[in-house]
Amino acid sequence: MNLTIHEGSLLLHRLDDMIKNHRDVEVVLAPGALALQSINLQIDHRKFKLAAQNFYWRDHGAYTGEASAHQLRGLVKYALVGHSERRHVFHEHGRDLARKMQAAIRNGIQPILCVGETATERADGETNDVLHDQLVSGLMNLTAEDMSQVVIAYEPVWAISAGAHDSEHKGAMPQDAHDAHAAIRRQITHLFGKKVADETPVLYGGSANKDNARGYLDTHGVDGLLVGGASLKAEQFASICEQAYQAGKSDKK
Repeated sequence: MNLTIHEGSLLLHRLDDMIKNHRDVEVVLAPGALALQSINLQIDHRKFKLAAQNFYWRDHGAYTGEASAHQLRGLVKYALVGHSERRHVFHEHGRDLARKMQAAIRNGIQPILCVGETATERADGETNDVLHDQLVSGLMNLTAEDMSQVVIAYEPVWAISAGAHDSEHKGAMPQDAHDAHAAIRRQITHLFGKKVADETPVLYGGSANKDNARGYLDTHGVDGLLVGGASLKAEQFASICEQAYQAGKSDKK
């Protein structure tokens, strides 16, 4: 819930000037719902794709204030599902998230399922259990074929936003991301097989910025980043995009 429509337009203009169009790097922007339509008209679709931050799982009906995946068709390529704030602030869990995953896929939108543990769960050694439960519940109604449209984002709640910068929290290290991503792929393997697990993109999202992005991007099993606060700063976000390109070039050597 950042930026007005005008502020978002100005940020997009700066990003368009600063970010190069690399074939091997997909840059996705997720503006607030009010700005989606105007940003869609302004955006260079060869350089950027759009994502919705949220949507309701029913396609239509008397659900005042909601927007459906059906209404977002043709406007966005991706949509976030189960973002930590949706889970912990708005208490979305289990069946509703599974229904959102289905709704996105049946409407031709690729869902980005966010999973991750809280600080308490991590301290209690429950990270793998939490990832297991969130993946099983979020993916329970999907087929292996559906999974070709799914992106997973590991979003450790203890490492995101201001929590990663206060005296009681530390941002995740690349090894943390590696271990969690490996656990995610093991669970997908259990549910859908190794081929699906190997082909499912898994992003890292936990206070990524221009200073730590390359460390995550160079970590085995990390296919990209879900960027939070740094995406509101043109220079930071442009730097992260360039680092993604450079990391991809290094992988090919």
